[in-house]
Amino acid sequence: MSAQCQKILNHVSKHIDLTSEEAEHFSSLLQFKALPRQSVILKSGNSCNTINYVNTGVLRAFYTDDKDKESTIMFAIADWWITDMHSFINQTPATLTIEVIEDCSLAQLSKASLDKLFVDIPKFERLFRIMMQNAYIREQVRVLQNLSQSAEERYENFIRKYPQISNRVTQKQIASYLGITPEFLSALRKNRATKKS
Repeated sequence: MSAQCQKILNHVSKHIDLTSEEAEHFSSLLQFKALPRQSVILKSGNSCNTINYVNTGVLRAFYTDDKDKESTIMFAIADWWITDMHSFINQTPATLTIEVIEDCSLAQLSKASLDKLFVDIPKFERLFRIMMQNAYIREQVRVLQNLSQSAEERYENFIRKYPQISNRVTQKQIASYLGITPEFLSALRKNRATKKS
């Protein structure tokens, strides 16, 4: 079994127990892909055909408005999943673009493979229910923080919660995640450095 396959099986085993036959069946449904930096794995308007587990690297999902302004919806690093969930589940055109920020390797499941997995090994529904619950909670907390906290507080929360991301993505990308301009973020960082010195 490849190291990539073992990695996703280790991830799955945190939530559900698989027999060796179930692990083999799950592995047979996965497709593995290695992509260089600046690759696009999903473009807004296209159909989202896979849900992606990150073995290595960093990815970003973002929305682009009619004025070409990008808003980062999420980042994904090793041991995280990323997709345009609305497009993937409903098989509608994607509203998000997903790009590779740092060379990555992925394990991918197609919609058909995921549906088959739920039928063949029902316990996988528990895994994905947990994933959806965690994602919903994370997004609810983020919305409430955007409504109740200052930009400075949101930035402090981001670097405290995601230190493994903050030094691997650009300040422009962090700013678009926080909903502020890069210039304002630069001022926040300077102010933060001054306070520490």
